[in-house]
Amino acid sequence: MEVGKSKVLVIGAAGNLGYHLADFSLKFSHPTFVLVRESTFSDPLKVQKLNSLTSAGATLLKGSLEDEKSLVDAVKLVDVIICAVPAKQVLHQRLLIKVIKESGCIKRFIPSEFGLDPDKVQLSGMDYNFYLRKAEIRHLVQAEGIPYTCICCSLFMSFLLPSLIQPGSKTPPRDRVEVFGNGNIKAVFVKEIDVAAFTICTLDDPRTVNKVLYLRPHGNVYSMNELIEIWESKIGKKLEKSYITEDELLMKIKETPYPDNMQLIFIYSAFIKGDHTYFDIKSVGGVEGTELYPNVKYTTISEYLDTLVSE
Repeated sequence: MEVGKSKVLVIGAAGNLGYHLADFSLKFSHPTFVLVRESTFSDPLKVQKLNSLTSAGATLLKGSLEDEKSLVDAVKLVDVIICAVPAKQVLHQRLLIKVIKESGCIKRFIPSEFGLDPDKVQLSGMDYNFYLRKAEIRHLVQAEGIPYTCICCSLFMSFLLPSLIQPGSKTPPRDRVEVFGNGNIKAVFVKEIDVAAFTICTLDDPRTVNKVLYLRPHGNVYSMNELIEIWESKIGKKLEKSYITEDELLMKIKETPYPDNMQLIFIYSAFIKGDHTYFDIKSVGGVEGTELYPNVKYTTISEYLDTLVSE
């Protein structure tokens, strides 16, 4: 291990993003610990991921966000904590924040955000508190004076992009395509593995302390009309477009029961309200990942769509 590299604890390492975070932490030569709840060991796929991490040098710690003693013991061992629990468990970070505050030894905490900036979303209460919970944790961390970095990557490529933003479909369209709004509002998609790489770059970087790191990589910021053009050029065919107005989408959201309507809510946020791109990063005091770390290689939307052509 390299001298001076922060010791890292990853919570949620058996999940998709969490696994990549722990993996990159190891690749970047950070002594890496993963906190794993007992129930995880009954899931063969998760056990496989954990075995892969321990083979690469990670130290497994048993515990959970509900078990204060396990958190106290784990926090003592590290300098940096990254939490990658799913959205429904976001508020479970409250106890962890209390333990971090009392320990006084954590140089950086990265809470479980990894999506849109919860303070910038313009959904006025229609998201079933999805973003409110994330915002609550961020504000609690700030109020406690814990050094933090928040990672806002907008949407993962594995979500919505495989269908070219056609809810209910699993593959991209070949004949007809629905466009939401006027099709000109730009959204951002980043591959989970790339989000992890950028996140690990921030750990010992003084430029990212108490900052929000946004990811808007060149080649990953497109409107629906642009996405459709890229896809048409790949399949050598023009698609028949039909436009869904804002009112029509809002009606669909209302008529679709929760949680099935969340996909539509994310589309509304991204392609109608422009929540990914309506603000300037520098003017809100944020930093942009590809500007800070130009050497990090990432998958562009065009490259990702290439993998879907033969499906």
